[in-house]
Amino acid sequence: MTGTLVLAGTPIGDVADAPPRLAAELTGADVIAAEDTRRLRWLTQALGVTPKGRVVSYFEGNEAARTPELVEELVGGARVLLVTDAGMPSVSDPGYRLVAAAVEQEIRVTAVPGPSAVLTALALSGLPVDRFCFEGFLPRKAGERRSRLQEVAEERRTLVYFEAPHRLDDTLAAMAEVFGAERRAAVCRELTKTYEEVRRGPLAELAVWAAEGVRGEITVVVEGAPERGPEELDAEELVRRVRVREEAGERRKEAIAAVAVAAGIPKRVVFDAVVAAKRSAE
Repeated sequence: MTGTLVLAGTPIGDVADAPPRLAAELTGADVIAAEDTRRLRWLTQALGVTPKGRVVSYFEGNEAARTPELVEELVGGARVLLVTDAGMPSVSDPGYRLVAAAVEQEIRVTAVPGPSAVLTALALSGLPVDRFCFEGFLPRKAGERRSRLQEVAEERRTLVYFEAPHRLDDTLAAMAEVFGAERRAAVCRELTKTYEEVRRGPLAELAVWAAEGVRGEITVVVEGAPERGPEELDAEELVRRVRVREEAGERRKEAIAAVAVAAGIPKRVVFDAVVAAKRSAE
């Protein structure tokens, strides 16, 4: 009989948020695959439990190489517990490869639900929560980041991102440029920890705040694109949208066509706005 792969959620801040089943799984697993074994040691000490199984590291650097080893353990009947530093495995953390490999081998996969920075930030943001999409981490390079943001510029659902504190100001500035300076957002910092903070406001305002320096684990929640009628998009806004797409690498003709489709207006209207802006700048 094959074993079972257990994905266990761990606290994103306050250790008291650990699900009750986590302690039982930590003591009963045959193998514990941890993103950071030192972090795991701290967690087990805080919970007052002693793992009886073998502990191995499972992080981005060795995920591809270690997955076959863990699958072999599972095929042999082991109960393998997968934990990351915080939150649920696979959500912008190691885990997807192992789950996919286990499913391919018809190995049972289950979970110990736990805290999630995505859902916690979404609930605290004050923005619509009925429909949302999780975008994970944005690319580090400015051009790639702008292109990724442009892909969801017209997304109506609330957007959730993870971001490193030292890149937060650049990311918020790029969001303000692509989504619009007045688009509402919330920066959630150090969720459930001692210095938890939720800063809400327009993207441009948040970018100025972040430029002063921000520390801690960051989750950014951004309001979805508003439903606009063609009459609400003036020439200046049309030109701005075309410029953003051009800066992201699109040819002007393609950018004009894409903006027109998104706005629900004829391409000629966008083209005329771009030409007029060019002439006024000369």
